[in-house]
Amino acid sequence: MSAYDPVTIGIVSISDRASRGVYEDQGLPALRAWLTRALRNPITFVERLIPDERATIEATLIELADQHGCSLVLTTGGTGPAPRDVTPEATLAVAERELPGFGEQMRQIGLRFVPTAILSRQVAVTRGRSLIINLPGQPKSIAETLEGLKDAEGRPVVHGIFAAVPYCIDLIGGPYLETDPQVCMAFRPKSAQRPPRAS
Repeated sequence: MSAYDPVTIGIVSISDRASRGVYEDQGLPALRAWLTRALRNPITFVERLIPDERATIEATLIELADQHGCSLVLTTGGTGPAPRDVTPEATLAVAERELPGFGEQMRQIGLRFVPTAILSRQVAVTRGRSLIINLPGQPKSIAETLEGLKDAEGRPVVHGIFAAVPYCIDLIGGPYLETDPQVCMAFRPKSAQRPPRAS
């Protein structure tokens, strides 16, 4: 039995072509691989591959938050300015609260690589005890956004957004997420930290 709290995480890849089988989805494997590396908690994944349809995205996010009780829901895809990119609209439609700092930081990370990062419209919101975050579509960008950028000695140059995720989930009543500091160092104020536990 694990010493760490179990967590249910929803991962959603949003792509017209991948959902039709035109090409193989890369979003779900990228999300699953990074989360498995980063978290010490036992994870139950609830996975969905869906098209860029606003009603479908909304229904999926509600299902994952309300029915499956996912403490964290990560989406990938559908956040640009093209007409079919409706993930942010769908996310905001099911939200109780928006957390603008996540989107601001995601764009800061992206701008280290490409000037077109300003076109990304990712948002993060809460719904009940679920934190829902829109991520970029490419596997490399997913990892950079979550993990941040480090120098040659492994020191953070730009903090990834996942450093703030465990404490956010604490605040909305979710399980205590514990990260592998070699991948991502979670930040909590001292008053919110648990003593280290043997696994």
